[in-house]
Amino acid sequence: MSMPRANHIVDPALILLDLAAGAAQPGGWLDPETLSDMTRLVKQGGLAGLDAAQAWPFLAKGLMGEQPSRMLLALRESGALAKLLPEVDALFGHFQSADESEQVDIGEHQWRVLDKTASAHAPLPVRFSALLFNLGKSDSPPQHLPAHYRHVDRCLPRIEAICARFHVLPELRELALLVAQELERVHRAARMRAASITALLERVDAFGSPERYLDLLKVCACDYAAYPGNETKEYPKARLLEQARHACLQIDGQIEQGNGPENSAHLHERRAVAVADALRSQRWAEEGTA
Repeated sequence: MSMPRANHIVDPALILLDLAAGAAQPGGWLDPETLSDMTRLVKQGGLAGLDAAQAWPFLAKGLMGEQPSRMLLALRESGALAKLLPEVDALFGHFQSADESEQVDIGEHQWRVLDKTASAHAPLPVRFSALLFNLGKSDSPPQHLPAHYRHVDRCLPRIEAICARFHVLPELRELALLVAQELERVHRAARMRAASITALLERVDAFGSPERYLDLLKVCACDYAAYPGNETKEYPKARLLEQARHACLQIDGQIEQGNGPENSAHLHERRAVAVADALRSQRWAEEGTA
């Protein structure tokens, strides 16, 4: 095999991964000869005995690169993506609706989302989640297309399997599962009643784990921006939910200063009233723009 050795790595499979991860770095495009060597290694079964735990540091390096899609493109062109992340590879050739165009290829869309997270200098959990949240759309029932009926139910076990395969840290798994479960609900936030918006914020623990909630919003914003026509637009649902969250926090602050405990039902009701007051004019203005 003529692939150059990288960083004194001697295992050909790990050399392949290191080269692919390097493609995501500035100026990291791989030349056709190197891609041909990578393809030959995969066809010869060079990844068959690879321990996924050994592969993860290279994948993480590529995900944190300047343009992570270049790593994934190198892996897909060489056939390695189907061996390492078959759940992601299976997305290509399947389509979903988009506002400004009839349909987009889901695999290509996920790579655009991932590159948007890189442009935003997002941390690894955000980038990892951006790659995985549509995994249930590769085998949606054809009778329901272009809708992807119950795709979240199919997505969650695939995320679990990937996390177990690569032994990723719990915080990556937790955010990836949260994004898969809640992203479409966040996108629909403008159509919700105040109580539903409040319930969403409570369900994602926007008050107890604000950093994870904000990471969820980052993925949602990057997903929005990855659709044709949205590249330079502000993500309106982030503004909406943040306005609602701050209204809830004002209620929480009032309760902390008062006497006696609040039960969860009463707290939810008071938060929902505050959200309704805070969003009334904006929610009505955006009623038809989910």
